[in-house]
Amino acid sequence: MSGADQADQTGTAADVPPSAAAIEQLADMVRRAERALFITGAGISADSGLPTYRGVGGLYDDAATDEGVPIEVALSGPMFRAQPAVTWKYIHQIETACRGAGPNPAHDVIAALQTTMPGLWVLTQNVDGFHHRAGSPRVIPIHGDVHALSCTACGWQQRVPDYATLGPLPRCPQCEAVVRPDVVLFGEMLPSAHVDALHQQSSLGFDLVVSIGTTSAFPYIAAPVLNAAAQGADTVEINPGRTEVSDFVRLKIAARARPTFEALADVLELRPT
Repeated sequence: MSGADQADQTGTAADVPPSAAAIEQLADMVRRAERALFITGAGISADSGLPTYRGVGGLYDDAATDEGVPIEVALSGPMFRAQPAVTWKYIHQIETACRGAGPNPAHDVIAALQTTMPGLWVLTQNVDGFHHRAGSPRVIPIHGDVHALSCTACGWQQRVPDYATLGPLPRCPQCEAVVRPDVVLFGEMLPSAHVDALHQQSSLGFDLVVSIGTTSAFPYIAAPVLNAAAQGADTVEINPGRTEVSDFVRLKIAARARPTFEALADVLELRPT
């Protein structure tokens, strides 16, 4: 369940608001862009109150699971195939810890921007589905969505708001096989449909690429920023800390996502619904 990298939100820098000059520069980039890619990670959802995770398990940092294995093993494809109840145990715990949270103004502003910019796409590592709930129409959830369930044997699928009604080991109502959330577990391949969508949009090029609340540790998350920078496109990073792409972007905003997008909305006179 590799859907949320650990956002670099530590230290006093996390509380420093973005400068007015930086917001004006970002607004100018947004205004002149026809095609843009916003890449989001754990930092944007941290502003909704979600814990940020090491891999996926900030709840388990520096501690083994009850089974004596690292959380990455418990939440892996091989473990799910061998002992699905173990994987589901920790999926349930993580979902319970995050239950009740929802999109914050950063998600809302991005969705509002998409209504005015048909060429704006969102690539998210997060599996929380917040961009979907905020109304974003063009989202590539590269690690999946924890609210989407599917049967491991037949074609049954369902979208759920949370796991409150799910048993410890959910089973398909049609065939009784084990059900799983449509997320990328450790050791699994990225969904081909999402990878294809990213490649298709990237092949068309972007005028603007913005990295938001992610360490950009995965090559496929850093690559759009690095490629855009190499081609002379506008590139922005919104993150209090330094990351894999900090030295390559045209504009670095050392602030959290929520206050940055709230300030951007004011400058652009956006009124998110």
